[in-house]
Amino acid sequence: MANFYRDNEDIQFLFHHMDLKRIAAIQEEGFCFAKEYDFAPADASDAVDNYERILDSLGEITGSHIAPTAGDTDLTGNKLNEDGTVTRAPGIAQAIRLLAKADLMGFTLPYRFGGINCPQVLFTMTNDMVSRADASLMNIYGLQGNADTINAFASEEIKQEYLPKMASGEWTGAMVLTEPDAGSDLQAVKTRAYQDDQGNWFLHGVKRFITNGCGEVLLVLSRTEPEISDGRGLSLLVCRRDATVKIRRLENKLGIHGSPTCEIFFDHTPAKLIGERQRGLITYVMSLMNGARVGIAAQSLGIGEAAYRVARDYAHSRKQFDTAIENFPAVRELLVKSRVDLLAARALTYHGAYCVDLENGALRKLEFGNITDPTEKKDLRTEARKYGRANKVLTPMSKYYASEMSMRVSNDAIAVLGGSGYMKDYSVERHLRDSRITTIYEGTSQLQVVAGVAGVVSGTCHTIVEELIARDWPEEVAPLVEEIRVGLALLDEAVEFVKAQPGTAYRDLHARRLVDIGVYLVVASLFCDHAAAAPERLPLAKYWLAWRMPEIRMLKEQACSGNLAPVDEFEVLAGPVPVVD
Repeated sequence: MANFYRDNEDIQFLFHHMDLKRIAAIQEEGFCFAKEYDFAPADASDAVDNYERILDSLGEITGSHIAPTAGDTDLTGNKLNEDGTVTRAPGIAQAIRLLAKADLMGFTLPYRFGGINCPQVLFTMTNDMVSRADASLMNIYGLQGNADTINAFASEEIKQEYLPKMASGEWTGAMVLTEPDAGSDLQAVKTRAYQDDQGNWFLHGVKRFITNGCGEVLLVLSRTEPEISDGRGLSLLVCRRDATVKIRRLENKLGIHGSPTCEIFFDHTPAKLIGERQRGLITYVMSLMNGARVGIAAQSLGIGEAAYRVARDYAHSRKQFDTAIENFPAVRELLVKSRVDLLAARALTYHGAYCVDLENGALRKLEFGNITDPTEKKDLRTEARKYGRANKVLTPMSKYYASEMSMRVSNDAIAVLGGSGYMKDYSVERHLRDSRITTIYEGTSQLQVVAGVAGVVSGTCHTIVEELIARDWPEEVAPLVEEIRVGLALLDEAVEFVKAQPGTAYRDLHARRLVDIGVYLVVASLFCDHAAAAPERLPLAKYWLAWRMPEIRMLKEQACSGNLAPVDEFEVLAGPVPVVD
């Protein structure tokens, strides 16, 4: 039977290479839960063994039961019924039942709500595998971040009402943010939340492009302070989908057809406030979106993995001119770049998720650990700040690079298959269609670059790389690390030039170049770390640097060129606005 964990050497390598025992000790709070729950791990080794059993089980579900239905799901899609309910594609409905039966729908929730208390890095691995099987399913399975937000910020009463049924898979959720006039600019949200004389909350307004908007639990960003027009007037509320929640339409999309994307009308819907008023966007949604961005990075990995495997198999079996097409140098280079691109995105994303667990662990211990020793408290604050700064760079970098990778790899897979790839006989055209949304939702690639460049310009990215390479290296890896140091010097030179330019236009124009250099150097550092642990991975690190160092030099030259023509000479270079009939 197919198993998407057992057949993926890269996921297995990263699972065993990362220090998951450290993460398990944080997640299990010193393994105190074993006293209360029989199934909770008693020590770090027990936890890591359990993590691998979970991945093995999910690998079998995704490989043997979900992937075979993905093609039919793409063709069938979802159906909006006359009563405003939504009927999911049979494969998606079956998958949710299977995942719930395997206790995987409360993946990161605490045991007390029926969850299995797993860390974010492990959840990222499962999102990778689920997305390889069917990218549209991840938009339901991966939305468990809604439950995490309720757990982190809601009252105990709300937690008890919602979380057990979300953990059991009986209820699924949606993050209800976007509106017709508020896409990337969430400060423009107009959906209104108001209270009656008894203090009960109600929602009124329209939301659009809502992934799994037909779910049972809706987290809704709403304006509770009508006199405040910006993000300070927004709060986060939770409601059940009831008769006052009208699904007005399902979007007819390019891809991810198994994921219902809804337009919703809230007609004075009863709701409950999450946390405090006016912190909806600034605190709660930003936390929710950061988790979602790691999820979309993982979704991108799964799509890229699926597309690459089709291309690799086809190139090996397809013969032209009496030889397999994988023997043509141009095809070989295409396949090599696709695989290395994929492995780079996975290394970056998993490392980012690992750092999220370290930050969350320090914050959780500070808040709930009853720490009395001043030195320990100071050390925890330092650790939380360190990983908090790193995650402000690594999260947008991961989402940006992985999503763009999924498009590149899917597109090149079609190139390998040629005319066959353009036909629906093969799945690569579906993977290309599915990949396109990953660069758009939860913040476009352009917005991820804007978020990531702040950390590059501030020096945080430089610090991340320095910390990754600050160790003794095996003789065969050391020369590669010296190349990374050369790259860091080039990055510093580019940053200093950009910072010296007046205003913000020049930085905004060249932000992608700076972020690309940062990504290439972080990945190079991770690949060197992998090569030091597994010599068979040395060619991967060598190829990455041979491929990317010339690009780093080019990007540095472009960033230091002083060229602002696309901004200053826009009308001339872009031409007049075309007349539309």
